[in-house]
Amino acid sequence: MDAFYASVEQRDNPELRGKALVVGGSPEGRGGVVATASYEARKFGVRSAMPSKTAQKLCPHAIFVRPRFAEYKEVSRRIREIFSRYTDLIEPLSLDEAYLDVTEDKLNIGSAIEIAQQIKQAIKDELNLTASAGVSINKFVAKIASDINKPDGLKFIGPSAIERFMEKLPVEKFHGVGKVTAQKMKGMNLHTGFDLKQLSEDEMIRHFGKAGRFYYQIVRGIDNRAVQPDRETKSMGAEDTFAYDLSDTTEMHAELDKLAVKVVERLQRYQLKGRTVTLKVKYSDFKQITRNQSFPTPIGDLETIQQAAKQLLTQIDPDKKVRLLGISLSNFNEAATVGANELHGQLRLFGDQE
Repeated sequence: MDAFYASVEQRDNPELRGKALVVGGSPEGRGGVVATASYEARKFGVRSAMPSKTAQKLCPHAIFVRPRFAEYKEVSRRIREIFSRYTDLIEPLSLDEAYLDVTEDKLNIGSAIEIAQQIKQAIKDELNLTASAGVSINKFVAKIASDINKPDGLKFIGPSAIERFMEKLPVEKFHGVGKVTAQKMKGMNLHTGFDLKQLSEDEMIRHFGKAGRFYYQIVRGIDNRAVQPDRETKSMGAEDTFAYDLSDTTEMHAELDKLAVKVVERLQRYQLKGRTVTLKVKYSDFKQITRNQSFPTPIGDLETIQQAAKQLLTQIDPDKKVRLLGISLSNFNEAATVGANELHGQLRLFGDQE
């Protein structure tokens, strides 16, 4: 979906249409972080996971609204119903993004491009929202394709074009390559897929660990992961490794706020609540610890998770710098379970909340 939360707000409130809109956080009081921003606000550099006070400095005329997760969840359910007209192989990743395997589509259309066009049109006609689609032979390439022509875009990358496309792709555009890894790659004079392709698989693993094998394959357009509509969910979380080690508590709190937003969105997608919040911390010396807090009843709201994570942060060593933080929720009241199907031919409808 295109700027999903912001688009829903603009759809439901005509006064917000065409305005620079920020969903989440508030520049006054406790602050918080941006969940997403309208394209009008993005022109000024406002991005999701950005502190709301920074967003206001970049775009002083921006309008801030609180997220309505219940409404986003209902819209997401209706989008999922549209998907299910074409295939049962749907792997949701968040409220606004999913993989669809249309190797064998229910309506016998026989064209992933045509299916993507029909889904986009149905979302526009029935929900008055726009989506962007990426179409290719596997998850990785379809995801990359989905980001190319946003908003309201559709991009097909066929088998014969994949390797050439991947060779031209900047390393920071590779899904799974974060800021820290991208910086490391550029420090090794690896700037594009073509550069990565010059390394052997052993060299990739030596430099980047287990992820090196994945990078070696995807730069060649190889991704054999199946769309998995049914997986047992034992925990749900988010984590981030920072470009520099953190020592300031205020900075850590800001990062925890961003992570909590991601966790809550994923919980909403799977309609889950849990009783245990876990904080993961990796220090600059690579020592890793976890701290957790359990609640008597299941929780899933943003404020409770943020407060719990910040309280757990008081239990870490204040003299050590932090290179990674993570938040997860577990001990669910119910499991989101379903089987997996090993088929190929992926259609990716991907959001741009992040």
